[in-house]
Amino acid sequence: MRPKPLTRVATHVALITFTAVFIGPVVYAAITATQDQSAALSPSLALVTDLLVNVELAWSRFRLGEFMGNTVIVAVTVTLAKTVLSLLAGAAFVYFRFPLRGVAFTLVLFTLMMPTEVLIIALFDVVEWMGLYGTLPALILPFMASATSTFLFRQHFLRVPRDIVEAAQVDGAGPLRFVRSVLVPLSWNTIAALAVVDIIYIWNMYLWPLINAVGPESTMVQVGLVRLLVDQQVTHYGVIMAGAMLTMIPVLVVFLALQERFTRGFALSTER
Repeated sequence: MRPKPLTRVATHVALITFTAVFIGPVVYAAITATQDQSAALSPSLALVTDLLVNVELAWSRFRLGEFMGNTVIVAVTVTLAKTVLSLLAGAAFVYFRFPLRGVAFTLVLFTLMMPTEVLIIALFDVVEWMGLYGTLPALILPFMASATSTFLFRQHFLRVPRDIVEAAQVDGAGPLRFVRSVLVPLSWNTIAALAVVDIIYIWNMYLWPLINAVGPESTMVQVGLVRLLVDQQVTHYGVIMAGAMLTMIPVLVVFLALQERFTRGFALSTER
């Protein structure tokens, strides 16, 4: 049954309105990024030609490029480590029989109710005791394991047909070969979906990176954006918006590249 014309019009108006609400700030930031200081302080939305100047100031003078490099290192390392550890943990909970397996999985799920903010003081104490405070490893090690990723991999592995598992056992595949040759090829959608989530999460972290940032070598991009605002003697909103637009590009590229697998992965599908 086709929707009534009035319903279709109302739906399109609602969609256009919500799209404008979400896209509006991004468009405003993009326009302001092209403006010089005087134009950025005025209510004008005219495009100016200072985009490259503002990008250069944000990238070099305020060291946003260095901060983005730090964040790329942390995000890629955490994502790779979290994927490997969570995949192995999910496989262990599904295919291995060991004492207190249910209790262990319950404890893993329990950590989902403990946000990072609750653990900040304990995390600071541990990192300082290890001598890692103010370094990139302090931003990497605490986030290498994930209860959410372990849970999603476990749910995905439960959907793997039993015939495939039995065939691998008959073929004499050991645990690591089974993971490498069977589970990983069947899990690319889930891996890609979790990679998108992990990269965006690490890229947008602020509180712990702020506490750990004792110098440029350990500063991540979101903290760098705030410093870009604080370090200016006279606030230049064109430079700030140029920096904000720069920080959007990497995560946007990652999402667009993995968009299809991201959608399939969170449907917990085994389709390749």
